[in-house]
Amino acid sequence: MKAIAAVFSLALPIFFFFSGVQSATFTIKNNCAYTIWPGTLTGGGKPQLPSTGFELGPGASQTLDVPDGWSGRFFARTGCSASSGKFSCDTADCGSGQMACSGAGAIPPATLVELTLAENGGQDFYDVSLVDGFNLPVALALQGGSSGCQSTSCPANVNAVCPPELAMKRPDGAIIACKSAGLALNQPQYCCTGDFGTPDKCPPTDYSRIFKNQCPQAYSYAYDDKSSTFTCSGGANYAITFCP
Repeated sequence: MKAIAAVFSLALPIFFFFSGVQSATFTIKNNCAYTIWPGTLTGGGKPQLPSTGFELGPGASQTLDVPDGWSGRFFARTGCSASSGKFSCDTADCGSGQMACSGAGAIPPATLVELTLAENGGQDFYDVSLVDGFNLPVALALQGGSSGCQSTSCPANVNAVCPPELAMKRPDGAIIACKSAGLALNQPQYCCTGDFGTPDKCPPTDYSRIFKNQCPQAYSYAYDDKSSTFTCSGGANYAITFCP
């Protein structure tokens, strides 16, 4: 399961209900020492969630109800501001020009939490992915469920060990995100494309090992399925914490 990538200033839960449809509760929390702007993207051509982007100050959290059968991703933007009516962010910007991403995904590099929820109490699939690079540590914890249901995370600050050729920097030289080798170098052996488009032809590289060493549970490159995809049966709720 590879990369499937309004302002609320108070820590008050916002609930979105889907009439007649069972749902999982997702709690998104900001443990960072600064404000972040989480975003959501629904895949598979299905309708977007009622909230596709919002602000979370330090220590704040928001709660969303996500319907059974939903598939998509969560991410968090940093360094966001509005200028001349256009909203933009330093990392993981979704390019919508607004706080709501409205069906647009994070522009890499971005840490992604990806999920496909089962219908009728089946098996959920989920992962943390660094295939599109890294901007923030994140943890995904589960509550409930009957089988499997292991938490997963990328708790380390990959920016601290990011090679110069992958680093995304502010004008003052501070590293704010770490690009994937595929994005930074655009070569097929790092992107797993062309002659390298199958698992046997695209093994881990020195660059992907940097990500894997920091975050062993997270996807480090496109074919990192064996140690990075997790499942849960029985209908769990999820807690996503940035800067765990």
